[in-house]
Amino acid sequence: MKGLAGRVTRGLPTEARLNCVDNSGAKIVQLISVLKIGGVARRYPSAGVGDMINVTVRRGTPERRRQIFRAVVVRQRRPFRRADGTWVQFEDNACVLVSNERGELIGTDIKGPISREAAERWPRIAATAKQIV
Repeated sequence: MKGLAGRVTRGLPTEARLNCVDNSGAKIVQLISVLKIGGVARRYPSAGVGDMINVTVRRGTPERRRQIFRAVVVRQRRPFRRADGTWVQFEDNACVLVSNERGELIGTDIKGPISREAAERWPRIAATAKQIV
């Protein structure tokens, strides 16, 4: 199955709350929109592992709060199936804040594991991660 990227089941609808697992100063963020998604009429956009999203910081340092950032989803609670047939599920929904479209991190450290799908799609995040599942 070389060349076929597995389609991740999208488990994060609009306005979902996520943990921010980098050291950028944000703790809890809220999903505003999903970037580069082909939508369907009257369907709310949702995000999955590896998607770039727009978020607003709900809890964190005063200079980060009430601002809009881009983020990449690195974990989700909704189970998704990989191409080899295994099912993957994490304990929480988590993301990391990024500064541009290429996925350069705002923070310098990532807490906890990240999914392989996010690591393959965003090499800057994979280089910073300590554990890839």
